[in-house]
Amino acid sequence: MSALSTKDPAGAARPADRRPPARARRRTREQQWPAYVFLTPWMIGAGVLTLGPMAVSLYLSFTDYNLFDPPRWIGLRNYTEMLTEDPRYWRSVGTTLLFVVVAVPLKLALALGAAMLLKNLSRGRAFYRSAFYAPSLLGASMSIALVWKALFNDGGTVADVLGAVGIPTGGWVGNPDLAVYAVVLLTVWQFGAPMVIFLAGLQQIPPDLYEASALDGAGPWRRFRSITVPMLSPVVFFNLVLETIQSFQVFTPAFAISGGDGGPADGTMFYTLYLYERGFTASHMGYAAAMAWLLLLAIGVITVILFRTSRSWVFYADEGGR
Repeated sequence: MSALSTKDPAGAARPADRRPPARARRRTREQQWPAYVFLTPWMIGAGVLTLGPMAVSLYLSFTDYNLFDPPRWIGLRNYTEMLTEDPRYWRSVGTTLLFVVVAVPLKLALALGAAMLLKNLSRGRAFYRSAFYAPSLLGASMSIALVWKALFNDGGTVADVLGAVGIPTGGWVGNPDLAVYAVVLLTVWQFGAPMVIFLAGLQQIPPDLYEASALDGAGPWRRFRSITVPMLSPVVFFNLVLETIQSFQVFTPAFAISGGDGGPADGTMFYTLYLYERGFTASHMGYAAAMAWLLLLAIGVITVILFRTSRSWVFYADEGGR
């Protein structure tokens, strides 16, 4: 049996060295270092202002800390007390979930309707777009929230108008069952931001699709269901994720309308408002830190669920749909 030769067979080509020459690699590094220099301030800011405080809050969530005495390690006590011994915590969870389930669909539906109206306007589109967008700039302020509270209070304009048409609701702000809906309406009123995104998405749908469907006899509802909704589904999904995350963090309207105590009868005790109360009013900062981490975890889980379920209804034209 002949010995194996270590030489390459005649005519066989050696694999080419795909690595760039040393001089080219050095030039690439020289071209990259300015990018790292410009990124350095952001990385320092992210570490000092975001990652650092997050790490500290995670540690504090396992301690008994009241802002005045040194933190005392108590393990999972904050979490177990929150989940098993604190009924106000679960009321805040229920109020927040009710708010999200009602406010997000209403806000997106109103934003989509306004965007479709603007798309079909031939004159004054810029004016109405600015008018519809203005509440998104103003609505998150404390002053607007206080005006909203006055409108929905007993003797306010809303109560007077409803009473004039035979609906004696009284003041929404003083009613534990209706106070949360005053916050819902204030949030829905700020539909301008998702409206602008919807309008941009509608303008990207080819008009030929509508013209062809009209020639085939499709009516407005059929065109909306078969063309607008599928083609706009990525934009709907984007707005849905964004608005859901923001709705779980609502604070300013609830604080202003309730006076900061979540009243009446915890009717506006949102999750973030209860977190604020535990941390800064009751000085239970460790408990508040634990609440913040559970909120982060819940938002993360819900976001993952939204992304998972989007595979069945979001249509991406460049990928041939799903």
